[in-house]
Amino acid sequence: MIELRNVSKTYGKKKNEFRALDDVSLTIPDGASVAVVGKSGSGKSTLMHAASGLDRPEAGEIVIDGEDILQFKPRAVDRFRSETMSFIFQSFFVQGNETCYNNVSLPLEIAGVPLRERRAKIVKALKAVGLEEKLKSRARDLSGGQKQRLAIARAIVNDPKILFADEPTGNLDSVTGEAIETLLFEYNKKHKTTLIIVTHDPDLAKKCDMQVHISDGKIQKKTGAKS
Repeated sequence: MIELRNVSKTYGKKKNEFRALDDVSLTIPDGASVAVVGKSGSGKSTLMHAASGLDRPEAGEIVIDGEDILQFKPRAVDRFRSETMSFIFQSFFVQGNETCYNNVSLPLEIAGVPLRERRAKIVKALKAVGLEEKLKSRARDLSGGQKQRLAIARAIVNDPKILFADEPTGNLDSVTGEAIETLLFEYNKKHKTTLIIVTHDPDLAKKCDMQVHISDGKIQKKTGAKS
């Protein structure tokens, strides 16, 4: 379970001060699919960054499985995040000059997974997203949809408990985007992974168990069976 308790985050100072999150509280059940919905500048990405420990709010608590990660030292937060979470972004962030194999290998290297154990995990992840035949292909030679599939393979190779996706279909055409959405939701259901999607797309949000609508740094409403 993820709990945000009275979380506030401010950027800038004095006249340039901007309150990105304003006393936000939210509970996300284990295994749920959750859409964080809002316009540009609403605070939805800041909410994701705070919940994952990528950004540190100046007030509140971020409690994951009973532990407030804001009480951890920076290195401990990094380790906790690498062992528990993965991220998928709109811009893919794959290494174009590297093979698909090497792209997916990166999280395993960071986590210190022994070399002899990596191949089976990498092949399994690429197979899960339909890219097993692209093992030796360079990422730059893939289509946009394939690059996002590669980013998903990289995100799931460590079997994360929590998967964050920030506008995961924003750079894709509707058909490819729908295929990526199906892939994410199937993974969420099969592995009972908590899936948190940041989006401005109401149709994508409706597919989630829970929708969190945010505006001006405040949660305006929560809908869905698990809200």
